[in-house]
Amino acid sequence: MALTSVGVTVGILAGVVPPDTSGSDTAGAARTSDEPSSTASEETPTAPPPERPAPTRTEPPADPPQPAVGSIARNPATGRQEVVVPDIRDTAVLIGDSQSAGPDTWPQAALRTLGYSVSFAGAGGTGFVAANRVGNANYYDSLMRGDWVLPHGRPGLVVIEGGGNDAALGASDAQILAGADALVAALRSTYPSSRLVMIGTLSRGAGDGGGRRAQVDAVLGGFAAQRGIPFVSAGDWLTRHRLAGFLADGVHLTPQGHLLAAQVLEQHLTALQLTAEETSPEPVRRRPHDHRPTE
Repeated sequence: MALTSVGVTVGILAGVVPPDTSGSDTAGAARTSDEPSSTASEETPTAPPPERPAPTRTEPPADPPQPAVGSIARNPATGRQEVVVPDIRDTAVLIGDSQSAGPDTWPQAALRTLGYSVSFAGAGGTGFVAANRVGNANYYDSLMRGDWVLPHGRPGLVVIEGGGNDAALGASDAQILAGADALVAALRSTYPSSRLVMIGTLSRGAGDGGGRRAQVDAVLGGFAAQRGIPFVSAGDWLTRHRLAGFLADGVHLTPQGHLLAAQVLEQHLTALQLTAEETSPEPVRRRPHDHRPTE
């Protein structure tokens, strides 16, 4: 017994410690779980790349429904109400005085011959400055206060005719120019892509007694040139084209006079390439033009 105790004591002092095997399985399991397994990685399949979806064909959006003819539509540029007409492409919006007021007047007759449907806005006794006695305002004020319901869309041509009543009123050049400038600006805002033309004041020539009417025609011609607007001067037609003999009252033409003046205007508009065929954004037909003699 004494020897045994001494042997144990000597073993401890000599640093010999018996191995501890109580946790050997746990340590081995821990080491195994920490180390990657090459066999497992070799057996794991690689995921294929995701398939790209087949391209889908996108159909173009359907055209918005067109408003019915005769209905009222809002002009997005001006906020004013306008009327839908059957064929806006071949429509001429005509603003004028008594020279234009009526289907058989020379401006309307010429425009129809050139293929247009005419939408008239205006009244006798009015002009760039002048208003008449029954409440019709001048051109610009009538447009802005909504007296006219213009066609909706993009007309082929916008025509401004007048000046005679401004001459009779005694309006100054500055007043006429201010009225013309305001009207043109408003119409360009209303119809930004339409062709525009101005027709002057029907008169005798300046050297043949045309007086203030011939002067107003010249004033409007200068204005149109500055704004880049085609202009048809009528300031000497009564003498040049021998229309003075077809006057009904010194200012307005007889039916035969309207027919003859329409022929003159038709030739001027044709020379300016302002026929319906040429101003329509989508020409749909060709029209032969009968260039009749004017004298």
